Amino acid sequence: MAKKQFKTESKRLLDLMINSIYTHKEIFLRELISNASDAIDKLYFRSLTDDSVKTKREDYEIRLIPNKEERTLIVKDNGIGMTKEELEKNLGTIAKSGSLDFKTNPDSKENAEIDIIGQFGVGFYSAFMVSDQITVESRAYGEATGARWMSSGVDGYTVEDFDKGDVGTTVILHLKPDTEEASYSEFLEPYRLQELVKQYSDYVRYPIRMMVSHTHKQEDGTEEVHSEDQTLNSMTPLWKRDTSEVSEEEYATFYREKFYDYEKPLRVIRQKTDGTSEYIALLFIPGKAPYDYYSREYEKGLQLYSSGVLIMDKCKELLPDYFSFVRGLVDSSDLSLNISREMLQHDRQVAIIARALEKKIASELEKMLKEDRDKYEQFFDAFGTQLKVGAYSDFGMHKELLQDLLLFHTAGSDSRSTLKEIVSRMPSEQKSLYYASGETLQQVKLLPQVRAAVEKGFEVLCLVEDVDEFTLQILREYDGKSFVNLLDAQSELSNEEETAQLKEANEKASDFFQRVKDVLGDSIQKVEYSALLSDQAAFIGTEGPLSLQMQKVLSKMPGAENAPKAELVLQLNPKHPLIEKLAEADEEALKKTLPLLYASACLSSGIELENTQEVSQSLVNLLEKTL
Repeated sequence: MAKKQFKTESKRLLDLMINSIYTHKEIFLRELISNASDAIDKLYFRSLTDDSVKTKREDYEIRLIPNKEERTLIVKDNGIGMTKEELEKNLGTIAKSGSLDFKTNPDSKENAEIDIIGQFGVGFYSAFMVSDQITVESRAYGEATGARWMSSGVDGYTVEDFDKGDVGTTVILHLKPDTEEASYSEFLEPYRLQELVKQYSDYVRYPIRMMVSHTHKQEDGTEEVHSEDQTLNSMTPLWKRDTSEVSEEEYATFYREKFYDYEKPLRVIRQKTDGTSEYIALLFIPGKAPYDYYSREYEKGLQLYSSGVLIMDKCKELLPDYFSFVRGLVDSSDLSLNISREMLQHDRQVAIIARALEKKIASELEKMLKEDRDKYEQFFDAFGTQLKVGAYSDFGMHKELLQDLLLFHTAGSDSRSTLKEIVSRMPSEQKSLYYASGETLQQVKLLPQVRAAVEKGFEVLCLVEDVDEFTLQILREYDGKSFVNLLDAQSELSNEEETAQLKEANEKASDFFQRVKDVLGDSIQKVEYSALLSDQAAFIGTEGPLSLQMQKVLSKMPGAENAPKAELVLQLNPKHPLIEKLAEADEEALKKTLPLLYASACLSSGIELENTQEVSQSLVNLLEKTL
């Protein structure tokens, strides 16, 4: 029999299919099962309009038959089948899709309503990744005889008449020999086939069956092999059942088993849409972060299904980074089963779904915040940092979406608050949203400026996470209130009279400030009086956009040697006895006293001292003189 040649473009595509498009070889089984389901769909549809079709729905099946001795794997269905002409049409030209023709036939409006999950042609050729020869035997419904198609790959194919007794299609794969790089024999092992069906095709609507052998030990010690016909797939996706039919416990069990979590989710999100983009989404908000969540190893993404058939285990394109904690799946009939990662990045339907999911997730988090504060706080403990990073990232592009989901500690409360709640508690005389940063919440609350602000009844955000201050700087304001660093030398909480008095005192002490700066040199950029130090003699503040805490964060990053430095300001308490004496002291007294005062201010401000030995010796000398 003369061998027919693939067209030149088909040869190139076949080579691409085998070597590039599919990342994992096991995908071939998903493709063949989906094609089989497709064929059954067509015959079932025909039975709805053709009384001569006597096959009942419960008779349909897809069967797997592994044969280790002959090294073959058979995928068989009792669907619509193909004629000799259809075999050549569908398989002779790669990417020709009988299913796609069926779906898009403009002469049949009903055809468009049938859910076709495979496109016979493109996905079929993935079987050449594991096979050195493929035989397709098929008999179309209503035909008296069948046909056989055979190919060993790019060298061509043959098509001939074939006496097939039953209607449907049988695909026979002769597997390649095992190599050091790949074991093709695994696809002859029943347990492996069961795994693959469960992973990729568990929700195909028709039973996928296979004879499975079990060994039982008898009382006399002998072993008996028993074979039984098993259905490998569950056929009913939980997400396609009516919400009223699924209990909370069923969702929790599904989540734990599917996404390998020991705890039930904090919230279940279900979304079904029709229209421009049809899909069902079943999403879960976890109760805790995975151990590797805040590491580079963590891989975000939702499972992506096409009509119940798994396309991708983690589709990162469906989730923005700030919602990367969400687990779940999306099932859409609008996506091609044969979609690759490269194609997916540019797929319009995926982009539409992603935008809709983003809004839905944000909406559900807002509901949790309002309806179940304890659960939301648990969620925020695990993933709040990610939301803050999201508000800061991309130059604040997503801040409007995320800002009302953020929680912050405040100096006057033991619990966290939203920005909206903080603004609602602000006294009328507080014009700005003050904040202070530190290593711990207790440290921030004990800062003299913070204590002074709390005494006046002002709200102060206590920032203790590395990302906090960066987030506020990108937000810039909330509800018309600007964010102002309370520790900034320019931030004062005084009334007009107090401000005027402080300004006058600073002007009069300009010579004293210069003397202090001459002693301390470049370690500070400015000296000034502050009315917010209570009983503390001195404190290190900053001037400009970079705070001490931000400087510490930047110093931990790569390239820290070139990181910008905060402009340090030595703030002095004009009412403290020590400062009053220093203002009248001579140069020698200043040189002996100021380094210790500066060291004390650094310690209370959370600045690490570089000359600890020198400071320690100065303290010892001072103690000797006082005894």
